[in-house]
Amino acid sequence: MINSMTGFARSASESPWGTLVWELRTVNHRYLEVSFRLPETLRDLELPLRELVRARLKRGKVDCTLKLATSGPVAHLEINRPVLLQLLATLEQLRRDAPEVGHPNPLELLRWPGVLTESTEDPEALREATTAAFSSALDALSQHRAREGAQLEELITARLADIDTIVAECRELTRTLAADQNARLRSRLADLAVEVAADRLAQEVALLVQRADVAEELDRLEAHVRETRTTLSGAGPHGRRLDFLAQELNREANTLAAKSTLVRSAQRAVDLKVAIEQIREQVQNIE
Repeated sequence: MINSMTGFARSASESPWGTLVWELRTVNHRYLEVSFRLPETLRDLELPLRELVRARLKRGKVDCTLKLATSGPVAHLEINRPVLLQLLATLEQLRRDAPEVGHPNPLELLRWPGVLTESTEDPEALREATTAAFSSALDALSQHRAREGAQLEELITARLADIDTIVAECRELTRTLAADQNARLRSRLADLAVEVAADRLAQEVALLVQRADVAEELDRLEAHVRETRTTLSGAGPHGRRLDFLAQELNREANTLAAKSTLVRSAQRAVDLKVAIEQIREQVQNIE
C-alpha cells in the first residue's frame, strides 16, 4: 500500500477533568522528524508517544499538538522546586554581575515555564487517556495518508501507461530508421550532384543509424517501468526507491531525446519527459 507523507488528523476525548484534543499534521520530509507540543504536566509522555509514531510512520515531518482544557477547578497547584531553585540561582548570579537589577517579582517567577504545575486527582488516568487519544489520532492520520497514497498511485500508474504508449510508438518509428537515413542521405547527395560509391554510402548510413539507434534506451525504459510497477505493488516504504527510478527514467528520456533524428520521435521524447516529470512530482509526496 502506498502512503502519502501529507495528512492531518484530530482526535478529541472527554474526561472528568476536561477535554483532550490532539492535532497531528504531517508534511514531506527526507526522514522521519517528530515534534511535540505538550503541557508541562504531560511532558514525560513525549518519549513513549514518539515511539508510537516511529512504529507507524517511516518518513515525513510530524507535528503533534495536545490541547488540554479543564472543565472545572484544578485539584491544586504545585511548585516545581528544582526548577524554581535553578531559576533563583540564575537570577542571583545575574544580580552579582549587574547590581542594578532589582529583586524578581514573585508572580513573574510563577509564570516561568515549568515553575507552577497543575496537579490532577489522578495523574495516571490522565496519562492513559492522553495516550489513548493519541493512538486514535494516529490511526486517523495513517488512514488519511493511505487515502492520499492510493490517489498518488493511480496518478503514477496512469503516467506509466502513457510511457508504455510512447515507447511502443518510438519503437515503431525506429523500425524504418535505416531506410529513412538511406533515403535522406541519397536525397542530399542528389541535391549536391555528388557521386558516392555504394559501399561508402552503406558505411555512412550504418554510422548514422548506429548514432541514432535508441533500442537500448527503449529497453531500459521498459525495464524501469516494470520495476516501478513492482515497487508500487510491493511492501513499503516506497518513496526513495520510486524517486530513484524516476531519475533513471528521466536519464533514459534525455538520451532518447538527444538521439532522436525524426521530428515525430523528438516530439514523443518531449511527451515522455513530461510524463516522467509528473511522476517525479508525485513521488516526492510518497512515504
